[in-house]
Amino acid sequence: METESEPYVRLATLRQLHQVVADLNTARSLADTLQTVADGAVTGLGYEICAVNLVQADGDLVVAAVAGNSSAEALLAGQVGPRHAWEHRLSIAEHWGDLRFISHTEAWALDEDGVPGWYTPAPAPRFEDEWHPGDRLFAPLHATGGDELLGVISVDRPRNGRLPGPWGQEAFQMYAFQAAIAISNARLRANMQRALVRLEREQQALRASEESFRQAFEFAPSGMAIAEMGGDQHGRILRANDALCRLLGRRANTLRRYTFSDLAHPEDIGTLLRTSAEGGRTEVRLSTNEGAYLWVSLRNSVVADATDGPRLLLTHVEDITERKRHEMQLAHRASHDALTGLPNSAELRARLSARLCTRPHAGRPSAVDTLDAAYGGPAPGMFPGAADKGDAYDQDAHDFGLDLGLGPGGARQSAGPTGAGFGVAPYEHHVHTVAPDEDGDGDQESESAKGLAVLFCDLDGFKSINDRFGHHTGDAVLIEVARRLTNGVRDGDTVARLGGDEFVVLADGLCQADAQDLAVRLRNAIIPPIRVDGRAVRVGASFGIGWAHCGMSVEEVLQSADQRMYIEKRSRSKQQRRAG
Repeated sequence: METESEPYVRLATLRQLHQVVADLNTARSLADTLQTVADGAVTGLGYEICAVNLVQADGDLVVAAVAGNSSAEALLAGQVGPRHAWEHRLSIAEHWGDLRFISHTEAWALDEDGVPGWYTPAPAPRFEDEWHPGDRLFAPLHATGGDELLGVISVDRPRNGRLPGPWGQEAFQMYAFQAAIAISNARLRANMQRALVRLEREQQALRASEESFRQAFEFAPSGMAIAEMGGDQHGRILRANDALCRLLGRRANTLRRYTFSDLAHPEDIGTLLRTSAEGGRTEVRLSTNEGAYLWVSLRNSVVADATDGPRLLLTHVEDITERKRHEMQLAHRASHDALTGLPNSAELRARLSARLCTRPHAGRPSAVDTLDAAYGGPAPGMFPGAADKGDAYDQDAHDFGLDLGLGPGGARQSAGPTGAGFGVAPYEHHVHTVAPDEDGDGDQESESAKGLAVLFCDLDGFKSINDRFGHHTGDAVLIEVARRLTNGVRDGDTVARLGGDEFVVLADGLCQADAQDLAVRLRNAIIPPIRVDGRAVRVGASFGIGWAHCGMSVEEVLQSADQRMYIEKRSRSKQQRRAG
């Protein structure tokens, strides 16, 4: 490349080196930079062939650029050399500063190491510093300020045919240093470009996703709302779509003043608050602008406003009013008589069963028991059999296995602060149903005792109407009787059709005289003629009054009232029964 004693040659080489280094900074891409490095070694350093080997992601080195010989470029470009083979070469090579040189006398052992190469046979050197085609000269490329290997420049065949002297070695090291900087910068630019492209694609995808969500939110056929999650404003509606505004008859800016709890029916607020935020589902009633309530299905999901941004509650609101109406219709049909609309036998038994329990109620206390309780003794009937059973329950409530404050042997302990004088924590308990004492001695207390009256009603003369005029007339009579019975009782009382021409009335809070008066009123309401298709027909009614109390089964209660109805029916003649 130069003659050490010729300063002019060194200056010309330095100018060429300066130009190729300047060219390194003009390359636009990593591939252009690598090719410029290879071309600069040929034009600026005076080698006939140069190959740039670049470290890949897996650590192996690929021939990324070749310059000086088209045949060598066709053979070497894209070939991969194992990382361990390159490390072995660099470790055994002779150190020329930052360069690595392996003489042809030692390079024969490297022919099978898998590193791509371009070698031609040649005779032994004729003089000491003559270049041999088997010689290897490498310039490792390291990242600036570190030991990371970026690649290796390998050169062959100096144009002057000699091994590079001190000046040539120094020039090659300087060039390799600048090439490493250029490659690092090119890789950084390539990474930045890829990151920018990826970021732009992500932003485009995010914008497209946001637009898709906006359209899906705004034009969804069902109601949707976005609400705050957590904090003092938890549940406050931030955004509502048109479908929800139409459903509730409210404007979007009006809905932003409310939470769903503000709109929910008072009976449904507890259900709403117990609904999970993530994946929670519930069915509640929401108020409309007109003050009416709609049944809706709410389905929650949690979304993030942005990366690491606040979490929001996305709620889907679906109108299920028709479905609920259909469900209630089906439930009504299952529990009510199709002809009269009254509760049917199953519903009657369910309502009666809810008032009864299997444990009999203790009798009313005597005057002595009442006086004893007034002076601090145990309340009468409170602990029946406690002395021998160790069991206790309140006179008007079940013992559900709770501690009633009993000491050893059933002795009563002092009252605790929560127990209404019994040392018992408050609990939701069953109140015993008590029957008036029908066998009492006629005293005023017995006559005024109140209970759950069961009036069993059987129509008199209905069968003859049904046989004579047909089922159409019989059905009309039953419907009218049901109406008259319903009008004759209080709100909260139950009138049920047991089947055929039998009806049952449940009336709570009546004494014996009240129950008898009610039976008379209902009988008198049934007696007046009933007009069907221009024809007047009449039926009478027989009533039996029974009393429900805990310890009885539903069938026992109904059977008791039924038996008393038949006693009452047999006590009157047929004519009297028809006349009421």
